[in-house]
Amino acid sequence: MNGFIGVVLFLILAPVAGGLIAGLDRKLTARMQGRVGPPLLQPFYDVGKLFEKERVVVATAQNFYILAYLAFIVLSGALFFAGGDLLLTVFAFTLAHVFLVLGAYAAHSPYSHIGAERELIQVMTYEPIVILAVVGFYMVTGSFYVADIATTTVPAILYLPGVFLGFAAILTIKLRKSPFDISTSHHAHQEIVKGVTTEFSGSTLGQIEIAHWYENVFLLGLVYLFFAWNPVIGIIAVVVTYVAEVFIDNVTARVRWQAALKSGWLAALLAVANLLILSYMMIGGA
Repeated sequence: MNGFIGVVLFLILAPVAGGLIAGLDRKLTARMQGRVGPPLLQPFYDVGKLFEKERVVVATAQNFYILAYLAFIVLSGALFFAGGDLLLTVFAFTLAHVFLVLGAYAAHSPYSHIGAERELIQVMTYEPIVILAVVGFYMVTGSFYVADIATTTVPAILYLPGVFLGFAAILTIKLRKSPFDISTSHHAHQEIVKGVTTEFSGSTLGQIEIAHWYENVFLLGLVYLFFAWNPVIGIIAVVVTYVAEVFIDNVTARVRWQAALKSGWLAALLAVANLLILSYMMIGGA
């Protein structure tokens, strides 16, 4: 029953929370740059305008791929907030981005194709760390289920500091912020224009934005799991982590894809070292 309530709340509240987070992101960015910034509700106005525009597609397959992208992002978040299997959640999350890449490849734009290639590179960069985080949670709590991890009294962050730092590094990629916003950018001032979303418009682009809102709530939920032993500390950690990501976005320049890939794998090595040390401690304790 609790799982069903979690799913319903996620489906209804996640896009609202995600849109507000996006609006707050813009306000924080503006303040850091000495500007007033748009209204807090501007993301909702933008998406509303997108759904009012005519849908223009280069290839009809794009519509299916983006609908599948949105569906699997929602599925991954629903599984997570239902307290389900974290491995299955990560599988659905990864599959969603495969559909986004296929949607970009369906168009015949070189900018879209380059964006799709870089999106695949980013998947190669962040996927190992996400898997390592799941393994780390299992080693600490003895369960792959979110419900068990979220209710544990064991402070996971004390056992998984390297995994958390690695996850924070790839969170910059997933939130599409500098220096790792190489496949697409919220700011649209890069050499491949909007990259993976170049050929999307109207309601299709609106679906992508809504998927990002769902995705951001899911990612922040993963951050919370590291501090789930104390809900207050967990919420504070989520806020601090997100503000730190906004700050990094405003003080760093975009790097080349090679640097992004190397940075991700270095973060993965840090996470692996953390798990090896944890494994040694568990064997020694036994």
